[in-house]
Amino acid sequence: MTEHSTEVVLYEGQGPVAVVTMNRPEYRNAQNSAMTYALDRAFYRAAEDPEVKVVVLRGAGPHFSAGHDIGTPGRDAHLPFERRASLWWDHSARQGAESRFARESEVYLGMCRRWRELPKPLLASVHGACVAGGLMLAWVCDLIVASEDAFFADPVVRMGIPGVEYFAHPWVLPPRIAKEFLYTGDRMTAQRAYELAMVNRLVPRADLHAATMALAARIAEMPAMGLALTKRAVNQAEDLQGLHSGLDSVFGLHHLAHAHNAETAKDSLGGMDAASMKAAAQRPAEQPVREQRAGN
Repeated sequence: MTEHSTEVVLYEGQGPVAVVTMNRPEYRNAQNSAMTYALDRAFYRAAEDPEVKVVVLRGAGPHFSAGHDIGTPGRDAHLPFERRASLWWDHSARQGAESRFARESEVYLGMCRRWRELPKPLLASVHGACVAGGLMLAWVCDLIVASEDAFFADPVVRMGIPGVEYFAHPWVLPPRIAKEFLYTGDRMTAQRAYELAMVNRLVPRADLHAATMALAARIAEMPAMGLALTKRAVNQAEDLQGLHSGLDSVFGLHHLAHAHNAETAKDSLGGMDAASMKAAAQRPAEQPVREQRAGN
C-alpha cells in the first residue's frame, strides 16, 4: 500500500483500487481551488496507472464535503492557477462577470465534466454533509455509497442562484423532486436519496469504507476496457437525454444570477456567507403531512 499526500488531497493505492480523499476536515472539506486542482492531479494519476481499475472518492473527518469554499482562511478564488479544463483566460486578471465566468468555467463546470469522463469507474463514499459543491463531486461519480448519517442539500437558491454550477439535478432526481429540493434548500436524508435512486447503497456509518471498498473490488474483477466502454455508453445516453446541453444552458442562468446579485445586492453571492448559509440550513424542515386512512 502506498500513500501520496498533498496539502488538501490524499492518494492511496490499494491493489486495483485508488482511494482519493479530500483532506480539509477542519473546514468540512470545503473546496478551494487548491483542492480542485489536487483532485484533478489525483484523478489523472489514477487514470494513468494501469494497475488501477476503480477509483473511490471520499472525505476525511466527519463530512464528505460542505461545498465550495466561500469563507475559510484558505479561500483562494482570487489566485491564478494553471488552466487544465477550459480555454478561458486567467480569471485573476479580469473583473466582474468576466472573471467569475472564466474561473467557474474552469474549476467547476469544466473540472466536473472532465472527471465524469474518467475512463474508470468512480465511486463516491459519502458521509455527513454533501452540500452544494459536494453534490457536484458526488454526482460526477458513477456510483454513490452513502452512510445512514449522510445528508444532501443544494441551498444556493437562498443566494438567488438557480443551483450549483454542475446542474445535474433533473437527471439525478425526478423533476418535481429536484424543484422541491431547490425551492426549499432543505436537507435530503440518505434514506430518501436511496429511495429516489440517487444513492446506490445505504450502509451504517461504521461500515461505509468497507462496503465501498468491497463494491470497488467487485467491479475491479471486470475487464478494464469493458468498464471504460460501458461507462462511456451510459454517459452518452445521459447526454442524449439532454445532460450536456442542459449543463451549458443552466450555467448561463447561474452567471446571470451572479451578475444580478453584484448589481443589486452586497456581492455576487447575494450577501450570503458561510455563517448565514449554515444558520439557514439548521432551521428544521417542514414535516410532510400524511393522510390518515379511514379507521386509523
